[in-house]
Amino acid sequence: MPETLFDQLGGEARLREIIDSFIDRVFDDPMIGFFFRKADRKRLKEMEYQFTARFLGADVTYAGRPMDQAHARHPIMGGQFARRQKILRDTLKAYNVPAEIQEAWMQHTESLRSLITGDAGSECDPQRARERVDDMSKRS
Repeated sequence: MPETLFDQLGGEARLREIIDSFIDRVFDDPMIGFFFRKADRKRLKEMEYQFTARFLGADVTYAGRPMDQAHARHPIMGGQFARRQKILRDTLKAYNVPAEIQEAWMQHTESLRSLITGDAGSECDPQRARERVDDMSKRS
C-alpha cells in the first residue's frame, strides 16, 4: 500500500503538533481571533486534527459537523478566510512541512471557501485591490 500524505508528514504526533500550533495562532490572531472567543480550543484542535488527518489519508473518522453547518452562524468574509489561510501557510512553513503536502493541504482548505464564507465570490485579489485604491487616489 502506498504511503499516505499523513504518513509522509510523520503521523499522528507530528500532525497534532502542527494543528496545536496552528489553532493557537488562530486564537491569538488580532484579525480573526475574535471569532474564537467562546470556542473550546481543545475541541477545535481535535476537530481540526480529525478533519485534516482524514484528508491526508489517515484512517480517522471526522466526528464534526459538515463545514457549512459548523460555520453558518459566523459571518466569515473572504478577507478573514484569507487570513486563516495565511496563518496556516506560515504554520506549515514553520514546521518544515514538505512542499507537496503544503500545497495539497492549502488547496483542500481553499476548496472549502464557499462552504465557510458568507460573501459570494469572496476570493481576495490583492493586486486588484491595490489598483482600485490607486484609481480612487487619482480621482481625489
